[in-house]
Amino acid sequence: MTDVVMPQMGESIVEGTLTKWLKKAGEHVERDEPLFEISTDKVDTEIPAPASGVLKEVLVEEGKTVSISTVVGRIDEAGGNGASAPAPAAAKQAPAPPSPASAPKAERPPVAPPPTPQAPPRAPEPQPVSYAEAESPNGPLSPLVRKMAREYSIDLRQVKGTGAGGRITKQDLEAYMSAQGARTMAQVTPAAPVTTMAPPSPPQSQAVTPIYTSQQAPAPVPRPEAPRARVEPMSTMRAKIAEHMILSKRVSAHVTTVHKTDMTRVAKMRARYKEEFERRYGFSLTYLPFVVSAAVEAIHQFPIVNASIEGNNIIYHNEINVGIAVALENGLIVPVIRGADEKNIVGLQRSIVDLSTRARSRQLKPDEVQGGTFSITNFGSFGSVFATPIINQPQVAILGVGAVEKIPVVVDDAIAIRSVAYLALTFDHRLIDGALADQYTAKVKSILENWSEEVL
Repeated sequence: MTDVVMPQMGESIVEGTLTKWLKKAGEHVERDEPLFEISTDKVDTEIPAPASGVLKEVLVEEGKTVSISTVVGRIDEAGGNGASAPAPAAAKQAPAPPSPASAPKAERPPVAPPPTPQAPPRAPEPQPVSYAEAESPNGPLSPLVRKMAREYSIDLRQVKGTGAGGRITKQDLEAYMSAQGARTMAQVTPAAPVTTMAPPSPPQSQAVTPIYTSQQAPAPVPRPEAPRARVEPMSTMRAKIAEHMILSKRVSAHVTTVHKTDMTRVAKMRARYKEEFERRYGFSLTYLPFVVSAAVEAIHQFPIVNASIEGNNIIYHNEINVGIAVALENGLIVPVIRGADEKNIVGLQRSIVDLSTRARSRQLKPDEVQGGTFSITNFGSFGSVFATPIINQPQVAILGVGAVEKIPVVVDDAIAIRSVAYLALTFDHRLIDGALADQYTAKVKSILENWSEEVL
């Protein structure tokens, strides 16, 4: 029997939350096959099975936070050798019916009682769907989706998933419930009452009052009232994000400066090499590695942007480790490109693709989200022009990149179409003054506007 324990995902990690079991008790699991998912202060990831066998016991339920080295389950390695379980004992044979010779003779034939009328056979009751255990046809469900399906009694087989690989998301359930509500409203709309008048009687010597009858439609079935609100607990990642954001606003004096940047040179170079770049390296060329390259080059001239504060001391970091904000389905994470100033455009793009892909598939290691000295967030990928980012503690600055758009601008007293983006630098005013922050951002702007380095 092998114990499955909560691993220590980094030196500063003392506990973790078991968010989902990927195997159920009694199921076979191979060594290094993903067994369960955990969430910590630093990273969400999948934990592989330490041995092959059958998951014999599940000791920690989903959603529970436990200390590192806590036994969360046990694997029976003997159950994985393929030996079949012993066959159940054969059922005892029923005694043979007595032979006709030994059967007692009846003196008179028995009189059969009158047949009793039998009730019509009942239709089989529909089997209930276990919403807590239901799975998407195209993959496992998140705890939130599973909880919503259970609370609202939704048959997940009727819901079409639009997530990655056809997985059912929270938005899919909300759209399904909205469609069901509209269909129910159409079914219970009451018909208007029909009023008819009896035909007139033959003329009489005395006036006869016409008789009116009203054929009222049956009362509509009352529609169940939808709940006014839904209460659900924050995920571990969301709670930690909220905690870190409030901490950062409490610690640092946030100020944001925005510079409009002409990205035309970069846009033309990217367009020229885009197809060949993807054919050669297997991934697309985006604007982000150009911004990262310009940002780290400007840090050499303004090293205080890459510093941090410890008490009344300023710590100047010799390494430039750039954190790249990656949006996840249920939160945000900032993996780190170490030694970013030592990489060219190809190396930066490869690191960005690798870190973001593994972040979304929960494959990051704890040390890959620690040790950042400067951060960049590309909110332009979602269409935002500019925003005011929050500093990632204990850093003192973060650069936000807006969407690159073609707009008319004045160039040498003439109207021209240029590719423009806004760079928003949020800095800690305890350490960095506005003039220095503007000088740094202007340097990044100048590098991008006068880009001449070849990509390939």
